[in-house]
Amino acid sequence: MTRPAIRDLLLQPGEFAVGDAACRMRTVLGSCVSITLWHQQRRVGAMSHFLLATRGSGPGDRLDARYGEEALTLMLRELALIGVAAHHCQAKIFGGGNMFPEATLPGTLHVGRRNGESARSLLRELGITVQSESLFGFGHRQIVFDVASGDVWSRQVHPASGLSQLEG
Repeated sequence: MTRPAIRDLLLQPGEFAVGDAACRMRTVLGSCVSITLWHQQRRVGAMSHFLLATRGSGPGDRLDARYGEEALTLMLRELALIGVAAHHCQAKIFGGGNMFPEATLPGTLHVGRRNGESARSLLRELGITVQSESLFGFGHRQIVFDVASGDVWSRQVHPASGLSQLEG
């Protein structure tokens, strides 16, 4: 059996996507976080790229994928429309890097750390199993999510050295 032509989707900050086995999703994260959700039997997945854990002033008129809780709600709604329940998905979490380690005060929680901790908490509250994560550290990550296999590749680049570390 041959695999259908791959559709590459590049997620920008504040976006999310839902796709089938013919879809590969990509993004680049600094302090932002991506949650991937994958349904093994259906070979369907979703991915977010959120900037902040929560909206500071409370919810607006519409849900906004720039905020972690709202991005996850939007992803779960789209999955439900195609018959995929949240508790049947496997999750992976990526990002939350400290982009400016020299400017971070000791004992403070930088935005990336808040984003990553929020993602963990949201998934735990919903009973969604986190299969793996690549969170925190320094620099940005390049993320590729292959919906056909559920594999997510993460390449982290340290801001000062430009050196990278590949995780799979």
